[in-house]
Amino acid sequence: MLKKNDPKVINGWAFYDWANSVYNLVITSTIFPLFYESQVVHHTGVQNGETVSLVRFFGREFVNTELYSYIYSLSFLVILLIVPFLSGIADYKGNKKSFMKFFCYLGAAACISLYFFDKNHLELSMISPFLASIGFWASLVFYNAYLPEIATPDQHDRVSAKGFSLGYFGSVLLLVSILIAMKGFDMPIRYSFLLVGVWWAGFSQYTYARLPDNSNGSGEGKEKGSIYKGLLELKKVWLELQTLPRLKKFLAAFFTYNMGVQTIMLLAVLFASTEIDWPIDENGKRDDSGLIISIIIIQVIAIFGAFVLSRLSKRLGNIKVLQIAVVIWIGVCLIAYAIHTPTEFYILAAIVGFVMGGIQSMSRSTYSKMLPKTKDHASYFSFFDVLEKMGLVIGPFLFGWLNGITGGMRMSVLMLMIIFIIGLILLFTMKNRTDVELASAEQL
Repeated sequence: MLKKNDPKVINGWAFYDWANSVYNLVITSTIFPLFYESQVVHHTGVQNGETVSLVRFFGREFVNTELYSYIYSLSFLVILLIVPFLSGIADYKGNKKSFMKFFCYLGAAACISLYFFDKNHLELSMISPFLASIGFWASLVFYNAYLPEIATPDQHDRVSAKGFSLGYFGSVLLLVSILIAMKGFDMPIRYSFLLVGVWWAGFSQYTYARLPDNSNGSGEGKEKGSIYKGLLELKKVWLELQTLPRLKKFLAAFFTYNMGVQTIMLLAVLFASTEIDWPIDENGKRDDSGLIISIIIIQVIAIFGAFVLSRLSKRLGNIKVLQIAVVIWIGVCLIAYAIHTPTEFYILAAIVGFVMGGIQSMSRSTYSKMLPKTKDHASYFSFFDVLEKMGLVIGPFLFGWLNGITGGMRMSVLMLMIIFIIGLILLFTMKNRTDVELASAEQL
């Protein structure tokens, strides 16, 4: 069995956030969405009084941002279908790190392939962001499953926050470097996709060198029938969940509010680029520098937010802090619906940054604390991940559907606010507990 709270192992684990978060910032949140929104246009049209960019995809016409939402929603559906089986196999065979590596390299290779993105062959080109999304999110299932194995419950908030903070810092560092290269040295935007793939695969090697192959002592099963054994692992975890009502309540609340969080993170840049009145330069083109600055603001403040909420949880308890965070998200939706100017969006970005890192970090560590004593961490975290991906199937799909109907994104923002309100109600069904109580299966 692995000795817990080993600084070398914890540093190696947290560093994977440094490696992979560049995908989330550059590909999901800034450079690629701006590249996509400006490049992927077949012709313009008017829907409900809104001028929209339309594209053809497999012979059907979509608003370009609507198609973007659907592709990501489909990628999360695939993850939803495959990861539970793989996590069961990983727990049975004790090879979480092998699966983590596979999806990491798949995602990194897909990012590199975005260099060849061609709007004239959109059906083929959209495979790259589709596979990159699968690689990123599937690798996180196995990455998150290491947390309860490498750290004791009293350290989960701190270790989880450390990972997210490293991720935000590393991703901002690469994004700023890319912007300098693009603005100062005329680097083509496509080279940024290459840099993301190389950064992700390259820095992950430090993590793989520090993480053990089999940290929980499982892996006795090497014979044929691993898929069947993996399914048995999942069935066992599902039956255990039926005896843990508090954990089930938390998963229901997490599914709901996280649907809103992840949808906003995925589509915030497209919202800002289409709904905010950014200045026009002398060439008649929209100046995207302010939008990118706002994304950097979000990432920098998220580092601070992750640690603040982690510290606050020691005084108020995890559930209470999550309730506060969800209330702030409801306010974010109300503000987003009403704003139009860049200055207003900068203020909103600061609020989003503070609560974004904190709610992700606290959700992961809270769930980790609530797990019973088990060796099936990958299977337990696959349920956590399945709920997250179900939300990411539903959230972006509804967002894109409303976008396609209304021609704008503001009604979609109100839909997300309703989702957060439901999540808050579910959190209020749970009594607040201390870290020690959260970590005790008998207290659940």
